[in-house]
Amino acid sequence: MRHRKKKKILSRKKSARDALLRSLAVNFIFAEKIKTTNAKAKAFRPYIENLISRARETNLTNRRYVLKFLQNEKAVNKLFNEIAPRYKERKGGYTRILKLGRRKGDGAELSLIKLA
Repeated sequence: MRHRKKKKILSRKKSARDALLRSLAVNFIFAEKIKTTNAKAKAFRPYIENLISRARETNLTNRRYVLKFLQNEKAVNKLFNEIAPRYKERKGGYTRILKLGRRKGDGAELSLIKLA
């Protein structure tokens, strides 16, 4: 039974879902916005907001936690040095999801997720 299980499955096994969210997060940190499907954007938002919240307080524990998830040192450095200081005073809501319409090929709903 899936009682109180909140994560979206995205039609993937756990390892593939983790890899998808990791690659979305790394690309999002470098570009500060990404265009993806609506379902992926909604599933991705809590992960990136948690990472930004961790990065707001710079210490070794938080840096290792974020590095464990992202597995990319350049992305971690950009998150801690450039992105997180912008949101030092904000308590949450670092991202914004804008709906773009449907994709031409398969009709999937597209969204743009970017830093607020």
